Amino acid sequence: MMSVKEYSEDINQSIEVIIKKANELGYEVNSEDDILSEDAVIDLDTALTMNVKEEENDNVYLEEVNDDKDYDLEEELDDKAEVLASASNLKYDDSVKVQKLKKKDTTKENKEDINAKRKEMYKNKAKLQENTAEKDENIIVYKEGMTVSDLAKELNVEPIEIIKKLMSLGVMASLNNSLSFDDTEMIVVDYDKTLKTFESQDKVNFEKLEINDDPKDLEERAPVVTIMGHVDHGKTSLLDYIRHSNVVNGEFGGITQHIGAYQIERDGKKITFIDTPGHAAFTEMRARGASITDLVIIIVAADDGVMPQTIEAIDHAKAANVPIIVAVNKIDKPGCDPDRVMKEMAEHDLLPDEWGGDVIYDRISAKTGEGIDKLLEDIILVSSMEELKANPNRYALGTTLESKLDKNLGPTCTLLVQNGTLRLGDYVVVGTSFGRIRTLKNDLGEEVMEALPSTPVEVTGLNEVPEAGDRFMAYKTEKEARTISENRKEQAKLKKNRNNSAPTLDDIFSRIKEGAKEINVILKTDVTGTEEAVKNALEKVQVEDVKVKVIRSSVGAISESDIVLASASNAIVIGFNVRPDNKTIETAKEYNVDIRLYNVIYKLVEELEDAMKGMLDPEFEEKVLGQAEVRKLFKFSKVGTIAGCMVTSGVIRNNAKARLIRDGVVVYDGEINSVQREKEQAKEVKKGFECGITLDKYSDIKEKDIIEAYEEVEIKR
Repeated sequence: MMSVKEYSEDINQSIEVIIKKANELGYEVNSEDDILSEDAVIDLDTALTMNVKEEENDNVYLEEVNDDKDYDLEEELDDKAEVLASASNLKYDDSVKVQKLKKKDTTKENKEDINAKRKEMYKNKAKLQENTAEKDENIIVYKEGMTVSDLAKELNVEPIEIIKKLMSLGVMASLNNSLSFDDTEMIVVDYDKTLKTFESQDKVNFEKLEINDDPKDLEERAPVVTIMGHVDHGKTSLLDYIRHSNVVNGEFGGITQHIGAYQIERDGKKITFIDTPGHAAFTEMRARGASITDLVIIIVAADDGVMPQTIEAIDHAKAANVPIIVAVNKIDKPGCDPDRVMKEMAEHDLLPDEWGGDVIYDRISAKTGEGIDKLLEDIILVSSMEELKANPNRYALGTTLESKLDKNLGPTCTLLVQNGTLRLGDYVVVGTSFGRIRTLKNDLGEEVMEALPSTPVEVTGLNEVPEAGDRFMAYKTEKEARTISENRKEQAKLKKNRNNSAPTLDDIFSRIKEGAKEINVILKTDVTGTEEAVKNALEKVQVEDVKVKVIRSSVGAISESDIVLASASNAIVIGFNVRPDNKTIETAKEYNVDIRLYNVIYKLVEELEDAMKGMLDPEFEEKVLGQAEVRKLFKFSKVGTIAGCMVTSGVIRNNAKARLIRDGVVVYDGEINSVQREKEQAKEVKKGFECGITLDKYSDIKEKDIIEAYEEVEIKR
C-alpha cells in the first residue's frame, strides 16, 4: 500500500495520469494523498506498462542523442589532447576516457536492474502477518489503576464476588478501589484466566509486546555473533580477514569507533557479525551489542593475555546469558603463549572444553588466517545447538545498531532485523521516529528489496535520526505507523530519565515476591583481600531460596562501566571502602542505578538480608555537601597538617563529616576539624574559593587527594 504521490515517484509517472487510470480501472482516487491498495498497484502497473514502454523507447532515443552529443564533445576534447600530446612528444593515456564510459554504462544498467526488481517486488508482494499480541479470551489485560468494578466487568461476574474473594485473601476493597497486579493475578487464577500487563499487549510499547509465533511459521535464521575483547587484540582484523576487506585502515587510529554489522556465508549458512568497539569509552555500546546477540566471541591476544577490557567483555557476555567462544589470536607472533591465556580465562569461570569445561577455545591468527575456518565451523555448530528460528512471514521487528544524519540522504540508520521481513516501502517506527523505507542496502552497499531475520541493513526514509539501540517495528499502513510514532513521542516527553528496570535495595523484596531467584550485585572494593572476603560473605546470603549473585567484583573506584553493566543486568552496585566520582554519580542517576556504600561487612550483609525479607529499617540518606582538591600541604607542629585546597563543587562546612579519597579509594572517614579562609576561621567555603582544611586526628594527607564533606539525613522508607 502506498499513496498516489509515492506511486508516481516510484514509476516516474504524473499524478494526473495515475488518478485518471485508477478511476478508469474502478478505483476511487481523487488526490495525491489517497492510498492505493496492493491490488490497485498491481492493476495500475499492468495497465500503464504499454505507456511506460513507449515513453522508455522515446527516452532511450533522446538519451542516445544526448549521450552522442556528450561523447562527441568528450571525444573532440580527447582528440585535441592527443594531438597536443604527440606534438609535445608526450605519452597520451586514454584510460580515463574508457573509465568514464564504463562507469556511465554500469550506472545505467544498475539503475534499470534495481527499478525492474522494485516493480517485480511490488507485483508479487506477499501479505505479511501484523505484529499483534495473541487474542485469547482467557487473557485478562491489567491496566494501571484497575478497579474492582473493572475486573468484574472483564471477568463477566458480579463485583460482590470479587470483593468476597479479596476478603478471603485478607484484602479489604470497595467497588472503586484500585487493585495491585499481584492481587488481581490471584483473583483471575481462580477463573482459569491469565493476567498480562497492558504493555505486553500494546503495539505502542512494542519493546514489551508479546508475540507468539506459530511453530509451523518458524524457519531457521542466521546466528548474530558479537565479537568482544581488549583494544588492539584483533577484533576488526578478524572480521577483515573473514570478509576479505580492509576495515581496519578505514578506522581512526586503527580503533573501531562504531558498531559495524556484517554478514557472510559459510557452507551454505549465513552468519551475522557485530563488531563492538574495544576501547573503554565505548562500554555502553558493547553492553548494547551483547543484548542483541546469540553468541559471543571473546578475542584475546596470545602475546598479551587477559586485560581489563577483556574482563569487561566477559562480564557483559555473562550478563547477556549467551554461549561464549574464546578466540586466542596472534598465535603467529613469536613469544605467544596460548596456554597462559586459557589459564587466565579459566580463572574467570571460562573453563576450556579440552580441560573438561564447556567453553570452546580456538587458536587463530587474524593475520595469516590460521584457525579461522575452525572458528567458523564452531560458530555454526554452537548456533545449530541453540536452534535459532524466526518467522519471516510477519512485519519486521528489530534493533537500531547505529544512526547518523547524512547531508545528502537525510536520516540514515543501520537496522538489525530480528524477526519478520523488512521490505522496501514498508512503514516503520524506530524509537520515536517514523518513515517509509526508501532504500535498503546490505553491508556491501548493494541495494536490496527485502531483509530477512538476522540481516543488517542500512535504510533511509525516516523523518528524524533515531538513537542507536532503539527498537523498531514495521506496520501495514502509514496511518497506523504515524499514530504510534506520535503516541511514543508523547510518552517520551513524560519520561525525563531513561526507562530501565534496575532494582534498588528497597524494592528487592517486591521482586522476590514476583518470582526473582537471584539478586545481581556488582562489587567494588579497596583491596584484593577485602574483595574476596566481601564476595564470599555476599554469596552466602540466602533468603527463601533466593541467592545473591556477584556478576562482577574488582578492586578500584566505582566507574561508569560498572553503572552501564548494572543497568544492562538489573544489578545493584555495592562499594566497600570506595567512592564513585561526580560523573559516575550523574551516570547512575541517568540510568536509575542504585549505589550502596559500606565500610563494615556485617552491616552490608545484615542490610541485604533485611531487604530480601522486606524488613529494612528507616535509613539515613547521605547528602554530599561538596568536594575540595588538595593543592598544597602546610605542616605545623602544634596544629598538624593543613591541607591547602580548592573547593571544586558544593561547599565545605566546618565540623561536617568528611572522607579523604585517594585514587577513588577512601583512606579516611571522620570529621573536618577546622576550615580557614585567609587566616580566619570560616563556617563554610563555596565552590571556586581556596581554603585550608584540617581533619580530626588525621595528618597523612597528600597532594591531589579529594576531601569530601557530607552529612547524614534520616529518611522514611
